[in-house]
Amino acid sequence: MAVKIRLARRGRKRLAIYDVVVADARAPRDGRFIEKLGTYNPNTDPASININNERALQWLLNGAQPTDTVKAMLSYRGILLQKHLQIGVLKGAITQEVADQKYEAWKASKDQVISGKVDKLTQAKAEARQKAFDAETAKNQARLDAIKAREEEAKAAAEAEAAAAEGSATEGEAAEGSAEGEETQA
Repeated sequence: MAVKIRLARRGRKRLAIYDVVVADARAPRDGRFIEKLGTYNPNTDPASININNERALQWLLNGAQPTDTVKAMLSYRGILLQKHLQIGVLKGAITQEVADQKYEAWKASKDQVISGKVDKLTQAKAEARQKAFDAETAKNQARLDAIKAREEEAKAAAEAEAAAAEGSATEGEAAEGSAEGEETQA
């Protein structure tokens, strides 16, 4: 019986989540499986890969063949490196302590790279949010300035009308006063 480590799809339309399973190669994709090793969620950034490393390594050492996608995920998680080192230990090329040290050193550097990417994404998201906030603040300030300018124009126009009305009222009084002065002279 050929055993494969592959993905089984679940989740809703356009938001798939996959189970990493060990299954007979003849079984359908979402059908019967032997063991569930973990999950894979490609919808997050970076993608979430949760795999039971010990069980995956055990299945690889027993001869299970991963699909291309699962092979990339196992490599990303360091399980294929661990298999390589374990085969070296079994052949007597290196000791278990040296293999463990090499794996831990690789894992530390990989964790640092992953955390650096997460930090970079978080910082980019915060900068984008701050940039959008600054743009919105500038737009609101421009709107307030335009409203204030319209209010000042309306106020100046009202004052000009009031001054014009006072000026015509003063002219009217002066005209009436001169008309009365002419009548008194006559």
